[in-house]
Amino acid sequence: QVQLVESGGGLVQAGGSLRLSCTSSGRTVSRYAMGWFRQAPGKEREFVAGITWNNGNTNYADSVKGRFTISRDIAKNMVYLQMNSLKPEDTAVYYCAADPRPRLYAATYVTEYASWGQGTQVTVSL
Repeated sequence: QVQLVESGGGLVQAGGSLRLSCTSSGRTVSRYAMGWFRQAPGKEREFVAGITWNNGNTNYADSVKGRFTISRDIAKNMVYLQMNSLKPEDTAVYYCAADPRPRLYAATYVTEYASWGQGTQVTVSL
């Protein structure tokens, strides 16, 4: 099992930036794909961005392409989500998740992920 802890959320004005971090501990994540998801009030949890640990392949939801960037630091066992040009509709709780299966690209479905962090709130104001 992998333990995940997110940080970096907060309140920002529209057009601003935030960087989320996900610290992992426990079993090595060397074969895992990592994903960022978000859940707004009254909505289902949705895929935002993913990265494969070994080769660094990335994929994004259409709604964040060109604005968000996912990256990982293998030495520190950390995954980041750089969020630029934030919009009010980006407001949500953001979750980091780990998928224990080797993939060419990170999965986009919630059910594919075995480990989740507790989430960090991102609020974007007008």
